[in-house]
Amino acid sequence: MGCGRNEDVREVRHENCICEVVRAIRRIQDLREDLNCDDCRTDCFLTPLGTLSPTRRRANTRVFSLLTDDGDLFKAMFRRRRRDRDLIRDDQRDREHECEHHSCFSIFFRVSNVFDNCCATLEVLEPLDERGNRVKLFKNGKLDFDEVCRVERFEGTGSCITVDLKCFCGVQCVKDVFIHCDESSSF
Repeated sequence: MGCGRNEDVREVRHENCICEVVRAIRRIQDLREDLNCDDCRTDCFLTPLGTLSPTRRRANTRVFSLLTDDGDLFKAMFRRRRRDRDLIRDDQRDREHECEHHSCFSIFFRVSNVFDNCCATLEVLEPLDERGNRVKLFKNGKLDFDEVCRVERFEGTGSCITVDLKCFCGVQCVKDVFIHCDESSSF
Protein backbone atom coordinates (compact mmCIF):
# COMPACT_ATOMS: atom_id res chain seq x y z
CA MET A 1 0.00 0.00 0.00
CA GLY A 2 1.42 3.39 -0.94
CA CYS A 3 0.95 6.66 0.84
CA GLY A 4 -2.74 6.75 0.03
CA ARG A 5 -2.23 8.81 -3.11
CA ASN A 6 -4.45 8.58 -6.12
CA GLU A 7 -2.00 7.54 -8.85
CA ASP A 8 -4.27 8.64 -11.70
CA VAL A 9 -2.07 10.79 -13.97
CA ARG A 10 -5.09 12.89 -14.95
CA GLU A 11 -5.29 14.00 -11.32
CA VAL A 12 -3.98 17.58 -11.12
CA ARG A 13 -3.94 17.77 -7.32
CA HIS A 14 -0.76 16.45 -5.69
CA GLU A 15 -1.12 15.53 -2.04
CA ASN A 16 1.76 15.05 0.34
CA CYS A 17 2.26 11.46 1.48
CA ILE A 18 2.95 12.41 5.11
CA CYS A 19 -0.10 14.66 5.13
CA GLU A 20 -2.29 11.81 3.90
CA VAL A 21 -0.94 9.41 6.54
CA VAL A 22 -1.51 11.87 9.36
CA ARG A 23 -5.01 12.63 8.03
CA ALA A 24 -5.67 8.87 7.99
CA ILE A 25 -4.44 8.53 11.57
CA ARG A 26 -6.83 11.32 12.58
CA ARG A 27 -9.76 9.60 10.82
CA ILE A 28 -8.88 6.26 12.44
CA GLN A 29 -8.69 7.89 15.87
CA ASP A 30 -12.11 9.42 15.25
CA LEU A 31 -13.69 6.14 14.06
CA ARG A 32 -12.82 3.87 16.99
CA GLU A 33 -14.96 1.03 15.67
CA ASP A 34 -14.20 -2.36 14.16
CA LEU A 35 -13.52 -2.32 10.43
CA ASN A 36 -11.35 -4.46 8.14
CA CYS A 37 -7.82 -5.27 9.24
CA ASP A 38 -4.79 -5.53 6.97
CA ASP A 39 -2.07 -8.18 7.22
CA CYS A 40 0.73 -5.61 7.65
CA ARG A 41 0.82 -4.92 11.38
CA THR A 42 2.86 -1.71 11.12
CA ASP A 43 0.88 0.09 8.40
CA CYS A 44 -0.37 3.50 9.58
CA PHE A 45 -3.59 2.97 7.57
CA LEU A 46 -4.70 -0.05 9.65
CA THR A 47 -8.14 0.13 11.21
CA PRO A 48 -9.64 -0.05 13.73
CA LEU A 49 -7.65 1.92 16.23
CA GLY A 50 -6.06 -0.65 18.53
CA THR A 51 -4.93 -2.89 15.68
CA LEU A 52 -1.23 -1.91 15.92
CA SER A 53 -0.98 -3.04 19.52
CA PRO A 54 -3.97 -4.52 21.32
CA THR A 55 -4.52 -2.84 24.66
CA ARG A 56 -6.58 -3.67 27.72
CA ARG A 57 -8.23 -0.29 27.47
CA ARG A 58 -9.90 1.00 24.37
CA ALA A 59 -7.32 2.88 22.28
CA ASN A 60 -7.94 6.51 21.32
CA THR A 61 -4.49 7.39 19.97
CA ARG A 62 -2.16 6.12 17.28
CA VAL A 63 1.30 7.19 18.44
CA PHE A 64 3.70 8.08 15.61
CA SER A 65 7.07 9.65 14.88
CA LEU A 66 8.09 11.81 11.94
CA LEU A 67 11.32 11.74 9.94
CA THR A 68 12.86 14.95 8.63
CA ASP A 69 14.29 15.30 5.12
CA ASP A 70 17.75 14.33 6.40
CA GLY A 71 16.39 11.15 8.01
CA ASP A 72 16.50 12.32 11.62
CA LEU A 73 13.59 11.83 13.98
CA PHE A 74 11.68 15.07 14.49
CA LYS A 75 11.61 16.23 18.11
CA ALA A 76 9.53 18.77 19.98
CA MET A 77 9.61 20.28 23.43
CA PHE A 78 6.98 19.66 26.06
CA ARG A 79 6.27 20.65 29.63
CA ARG A 80 5.37 17.85 31.98
CA ARG A 81 1.92 17.65 33.50
CA ARG A 82 1.86 17.67 37.27
CA ARG A 83 1.05 14.20 38.55
CA ASP A 84 -0.82 13.40 41.72
CA ARG A 85 1.93 13.44 44.37
CA ASP A 86 0.25 10.58 46.28
CA LEU A 87 0.90 8.25 43.35
CA ILE A 88 4.60 9.00 43.14
CA ARG A 89 6.82 6.68 45.16
CA ASP A 90 9.51 8.28 47.30
CA ASP A 91 12.31 6.92 45.10
CA GLN A 92 10.75 8.64 42.07
CA ARG A 93 10.36 12.09 43.63
CA ASP A 94 13.83 13.25 42.58
CA ARG A 95 13.30 12.12 38.98
CA GLU A 96 9.89 13.82 38.86
CA HIS A 97 11.36 17.05 40.27
CA GLU A 98 14.24 16.90 37.77
CA CYS A 99 11.96 17.65 34.81
CA GLU A 100 9.05 19.37 36.53
CA HIS A 101 10.37 22.92 36.18
CA HIS A 102 11.91 22.82 32.72
CA SER A 103 11.07 21.61 29.27
CA CYS A 104 11.68 18.11 27.95
CA PHE A 105 11.85 16.65 24.42
CA SER A 106 10.03 13.79 22.73
CA ILE A 107 9.88 12.18 19.29
CA PHE A 108 6.37 10.77 19.85
CA PHE A 109 3.15 12.49 18.81
CA ARG A 110 -0.63 12.27 18.75
CA VAL A 111 -2.48 14.14 15.99
CA SER A 112 -4.95 16.67 17.36
CA ASN A 113 -6.04 18.37 14.15
CA VAL A 114 -5.24 18.51 10.43
CA PHE A 115 -6.22 21.69 8.60
CA ASP A 116 -5.63 23.91 5.57
CA ASN A 117 -3.06 22.62 3.11
CA CYS A 118 -1.27 19.87 5.10
CA CYS A 119 -0.84 21.67 8.41
CA ALA A 120 -1.39 19.76 11.64
CA THR A 121 -1.50 20.36 15.35
CA LEU A 122 0.33 17.55 17.15
CA GLU A 123 0.34 16.84 20.86
CA VAL A 124 3.82 15.93 22.11
CA LEU A 125 3.66 12.68 24.09
CA GLU A 126 5.86 11.93 27.07
CA PRO A 127 7.69 8.59 26.70
CA LEU A 128 7.46 6.20 29.66
CA ASP A 129 8.96 2.80 30.42
CA GLU A 130 6.91 -0.31 31.26
CA ARG A 131 6.53 0.84 34.90
CA GLY A 132 5.35 4.32 33.94
CA ASN A 133 8.66 6.07 34.69
CA ARG A 134 9.83 8.87 32.43
CA VAL A 135 12.33 7.87 29.72
CA LYS A 136 14.90 10.57 28.97
CA LEU A 137 15.40 10.21 25.21
CA PHE A 138 18.13 12.82 24.81
CA LYS A 139 21.53 12.77 26.48
CA ASN A 140 23.88 15.70 25.92
CA GLY A 141 21.59 16.94 23.16
CA LYS A 142 21.67 13.70 21.17
CA LEU A 143 18.98 11.08 20.76
CA ASP A 144 19.83 7.93 22.74
CA PHE A 145 18.48 5.02 20.68
CA ASP A 146 18.88 2.60 23.61
CA GLU A 147 16.49 4.79 25.59
CA VAL A 148 14.04 4.89 22.66
CA CYS A 149 13.91 1.08 22.83
CA ARG A 150 12.88 1.26 26.51
CA VAL A 151 9.69 3.21 25.70
CA GLU A 152 6.56 1.14 26.31
CA ARG A 153 3.94 3.67 27.38
CA PHE A 154 2.97 7.25 26.64
CA GLU A 155 1.33 10.12 28.49
CA GLY A 156 -0.31 13.22 27.07
CA THR A 157 1.48 16.45 27.91
CA GLY A 158 -0.95 19.11 26.74
CA SER A 159 1.98 20.66 24.83
CA CYS A 160 1.22 21.05 21.14
CA ILE A 161 3.16 22.01 18.06
CA THR A 162 1.76 23.08 14.69
CA VAL A 163 3.71 21.69 11.75
CA ASP A 164 3.64 21.79 7.97
CA LEU A 165 3.42 18.10 7.08
CA LYS A 166 5.02 18.77 3.69
CA CYS A 167 8.34 19.28 5.50
CA PHE A 168 8.68 15.60 6.47
CA CYS A 169 9.79 12.62 4.41
CA GLY A 170 8.64 9.75 6.63
CA VAL A 171 6.13 8.74 9.27
CA GLN A 172 6.34 5.67 11.48
CA CYS A 173 3.38 4.49 13.47
CA VAL A 174 4.50 3.13 16.83
CA LYS A 175 1.60 1.92 18.92
CA ASP A 176 -2.12 2.31 19.58
CA VAL A 177 -2.77 3.44 23.13
CA PHE A 178 -5.26 5.15 25.39
CA ILE A 179 -4.22 8.70 26.34
CA HIS A 180 -6.04 10.64 29.04
CA CYS A 181 -6.80 13.82 27.12
CA ASP A 182 -8.65 15.71 29.84
CA GLU A 183 -5.90 16.03 32.47
CA SER A 184 -5.05 19.53 33.61
CA SER A 185 -1.56 20.75 32.90
CA SER A 186 0.84 22.34 35.30
CA PHE A 187 1.80 25.40 33.27
